[in-house]
Amino acid sequence: MTDKKIPIIIDTDPGIDDAVAIGVALFHKKLDVKLLSTIAGNVSVEKTTNNALKLVEFFDKDIPVAKGANKPLCIPYEDSSHIHGESGMGGYEFPEPKKVIHPEHAVNAIRETIMNNEEKVTLVPIGPLTNIALFLTLYPECKSRIERIVLMGGSASAGNHTPTAEYNIFADPEAAKIVFASGLDITMVGLDVTSKATLTPDNVETIRDLNETGRMMYSMFQHYRGGSLKTGLKMHDLCAIAYIVNPELFKTQVCFVDVETSGTYTAGTTIVDLKNRYHREPNATVCLDIDVDAFRAWAVEQLANTR
Repeated sequence: MTDKKIPIIIDTDPGIDDAVAIGVALFHKKLDVKLLSTIAGNVSVEKTTNNALKLVEFFDKDIPVAKGANKPLCIPYEDSSHIHGESGMGGYEFPEPKKVIHPEHAVNAIRETIMNNEEKVTLVPIGPLTNIALFLTLYPECKSRIERIVLMGGSASAGNHTPTAEYNIFADPEAAKIVFASGLDITMVGLDVTSKATLTPDNVETIRDLNETGRMMYSMFQHYRGGSLKTGLKMHDLCAIAYIVNPELFKTQVCFVDVETSGTYTAGTTIVDLKNRYHREPNATVCLDIDVDAFRAWAVEQLANTR
C-alpha cells in the first residue's frame, strides 16, 4: 500500500528561489501540487504569472496556474527585482509559454481547488500573503477544508528588507496579520532558518551537472542576489517545501505571532513571542533552526529527481 500524497497549493511570486521550490515540489513523491496561484511580489503579477507558466511547461507538468492580486491590500506595491532581476527569473532563456492561465482569479481558483478536493489541502504561500488573506476573508467557510498553512516569511530576529522585516511580510503586512489571526494551523518558515539554508559553490556545481533542471537553475543562480555564489545562495522558499516533507530537519517552537502594520521603522515586522511576554494563546509553529548539511544534501537529491 502506497502512502497518500499531500495535496498542496503553492501561492508564489517566481522568483529564482521560488523556481527551485516549485521544481522540487512538482517532482516530490510525497506531494500532489493541485494549483499554482501567483501574486505580485518579487516582480509584478503579470511577470510572476508568466514565470509560473514557463516553469510548468519547462517541467512538463499539467498544473493549473491562476493569476492573483496585483498589489497589496493597503500599501503601495514594492517589488524585489534587485534580488531576482527584471523578469524575476533572469539568466535562462525560457520559451514564451503556450499554456493559458486559469480562467478564475487566484482567490476563486484556490476556493474551487480546495472545495473540489476530497482531502484537506495544505496552503504553501512563498510570497506576500495578499491572495491568502483575501481568500480567508471572502470564503471563511473553506477554513475547515484546509489542513494547514506552511508559509515562507517573517523572522524571529532580524529582517532582510528592512532591519526588522522580512520581504514577504513587509510587502503586505495587513494581509499577513489576517493570516496569522485566522485560527488555522500555521507554520512560519522564516529567515531564522532560510538565511542559513544555503547552497554552497560545490552544491551549485553539482546541481549544474545533474540534469536539464540543474543547468537551468545554474544559469539563473548566476543572476540571483539572495546571497552569492561565493558565500552561498539562500534557498528561502525551498525551506517551506522541506518542512512539509522533512520536518525533522527543523527545530521549532509553538508561540504567539503577530504582525506590526504601522510604525515608522517597524512596519512588516513579525512579533514572535518566544518567551510568552504577552501571555497570548500560541497561534503558530515557528522554525528557529535547521540542520544545514542535511538540508543541502536533501536539496541536491531532490533536484536530481527532476527532469
